Amino acid sequence: MTGRPREGNWHYWFAAQRGALVAIAIFLAMFGVYGVAQPIGLSADVVNTAANKGALLALVAMAQTLPVLTGGLDLSVGMIFMLANCLASTIVTGDPAMTALGIVGVLAAGLLCGLVNGLIVVYGRLQPLIATLATSAIYFGLSLALRPQPGGEINNEFADLMTRSTFGVPSSLLLILGAIVFVWMPYRNSTLGRAAYAVGSSEQAAYMSGVPIARVKLWAYTLAGLFAALGGLLLTCITFSGEARAALGADYTLNSIAALVIGGTSLFGGSGGVVGSIFGAFVMRTVGDLLVVFNINPVLQPLFVGVVLLFAVSLGSLRLLRVRNKLDLFR
Repeated sequence: MTGRPREGNWHYWFAAQRGALVAIAIFLAMFGVYGVAQPIGLSADVVNTAANKGALLALVAMAQTLPVLTGGLDLSVGMIFMLANCLASTIVTGDPAMTALGIVGVLAAGLLCGLVNGLIVVYGRLQPLIATLATSAIYFGLSLALRPQPGGEINNEFADLMTRSTFGVPSSLLLILGAIVFVWMPYRNSTLGRAAYAVGSSEQAAYMSGVPIARVKLWAYTLAGLFAALGGLLLTCITFSGEARAALGADYTLNSIAALVIGGTSLFGGSGGVVGSIFGAFVMRTVGDLLVVFNINPVLQPLFVGVVLLFAVSLGSLRLLRVRNKLDLFR
């Protein structure tokens, strides 16, 4: 009697994680091709550079995943990412104590931006698409106020710590691992984290079951702001400067949606997770690297991204349609 539940649990786990596992397999295959095509192979510098670039989008994709799980969408994550970059280039300077205070300030700003998004969505009763589109313009304006021109600086020792490799392990990957272990996993295993999936699956059913929908959405958008701010902080460590550029925020917002879809998170809400989104982000970044290695015009990258996104969304829609067809049998 004990064998069947275990087998069923493994079957359920594989079914639930299928999107993330597919994203991992695609990334490993693509990165393997990239390594073979590289003239110098997968050297430590090549791996570190790829990790740093991929980690930026991965953190923004993690930010996008949380609102999507509740059935929403956050079009401001790219602008929060950019605002954190401009803010970090202003206050993450000086001695270690001042640098630490600056880091706290950047992360607090991200949390505040996410909280504002959540308050508007929940208590303003606006559609997440409209609400976050409006706040993205506000965050872009704040970024411009901080950095009318590209510039700024950051503590060199901190930037070096965040962008180097230690024993062959890039610090940017350790940052993502820390975000998973100390933020995502406690949230995912908490009552609010489990409730987020319930709200995304059916908000009406969740409400009837007594799920605190307002608190669930507030936490989702607030933590999204934190993840986006982490990405902006890492960007400052890589570039040693800040820049308010609308195209940059828009690109990261769009690519974050593509990354989470590739990673198996449903745009309808209720299924997926940040691990799949992380590997979806690395798939997106590896596409660009492969275009360079094979001497394909990088201008064509949006075309490939669009095709991949359309294919991934179509697969997600087919899975949802198949589930609904099965449910129709019981009506």
